[in-house]
Amino acid sequence: MQFLKDLLHSKEHLFLKGGKLEKFYPLYEAKESFLFTPRTVTDTNVHVRDSLDSKRLMITVVIALIPCLLFGAYNVGFQEAKAAGEAVDNWLPLFMNGMITIMPIIVTSYAVGGIWEVLFAVTRGHEINEGFLVTGLLFPLTLPPTIPLWQVAMGISFGVVVGKEIFGGTGMNVLNPALTARALLYFSYPVQISGDKVWILTNPEKMVDGFSGATALSVAASTAPGSTAGETLQAFSYSSFDTASLFYGLIPGSIGETSALCILIGAAILILFGVGSWKIMAAVAIGAAGTAFGLNALAGPNLPGILSLTPADHLVTGGLLFGAVFMATDPVSAARTETGKWIYGILIGILTILIRVWNPAYPEGAMLAILFMNIFAPLIDHYVVQANVKRRMNRVAS
Repeated sequence: MQFLKDLLHSKEHLFLKGGKLEKFYPLYEAKESFLFTPRTVTDTNVHVRDSLDSKRLMITVVIALIPCLLFGAYNVGFQEAKAAGEAVDNWLPLFMNGMITIMPIIVTSYAVGGIWEVLFAVTRGHEINEGFLVTGLLFPLTLPPTIPLWQVAMGISFGVVVGKEIFGGTGMNVLNPALTARALLYFSYPVQISGDKVWILTNPEKMVDGFSGATALSVAASTAPGSTAGETLQAFSYSSFDTASLFYGLIPGSIGETSALCILIGAAILILFGVGSWKIMAAVAIGAAGTAFGLNALAGPNLPGILSLTPADHLVTGGLLFGAVFMATDPVSAARTETGKWIYGILIGILTILIRVWNPAYPEGAMLAILFMNIFAPLIDHYVVQANVKRRMNRVAS
């Protein structure tokens, strides 16, 4: 490592101002920053001393995503074998088959998005931002395993350029870039990213009769008025959708969103290292559970059957938990004030459930709810700050 470090530093003069490769300094800086501790330090007195910089923050989020990634690979292989009627008792082949499927999606996301990051860094003359380390992995984990790679490239391009760079880059974006990328694909190519056939890789020659790759939410959304959503889930022929199965995650769904257990492990990592806001996570859960509980009381024979879906099933189904932990807590696009975090999270939870139960064409509501509240996060913070100022002024006046 020391040899590599010395070699890298020996070429530094070529990339500094006046050097032959001055325009490509962001590439040089990225290698030094990603591989080693930067040599540049503050040479004057500072007000804040903290070992957590943006690189360590982003790497921590990537580490928190690893449980979802590994389980997602296994689940993709598991669902493929199950749909083909093959044995599912040997985990290693299932895991390897899943990794072979999802790695091209992840590589495409990082490669195409990385190119855009470099182009904007070189053009604007700034460092390559580490924020893409998270976006490049988050986005693939929200996709089905059958997604065409050209759509992955298009989605991540839209997320990086329109969702972030046009606002000024990392730290300036209003919307979560990964969700922005997914929103483009959902509304532009709904057939490839939704429905009951896209969540599982299948071989038509091995397909069993009566196969359906529907997700738990789409099954719950089909509950007839007057029926119970829980009974509809348990009666589904292909996969067991009881609460325990939904919690552990061996069900059809997006690559990284099916296992509530793995998501909670990631949440624990983010909270332990002070990277993710537990207040936002808790607020989303409170808002969703409270809304679901209220709708349970309204459920009746003349209303959609999905209103009877329990708060626990709502929390462990679809992308709600994944979004609450890894996307709603994005420090750039989320609310920043302490009171604002509670308001922001609760509204995300409420909107997610309302979209799920009242829009049959879109049973998953977490993506839209988070993007919608991203737009209102600055307004929430503004009124929280103004209320605090007014309260202090009244205290002084009295």
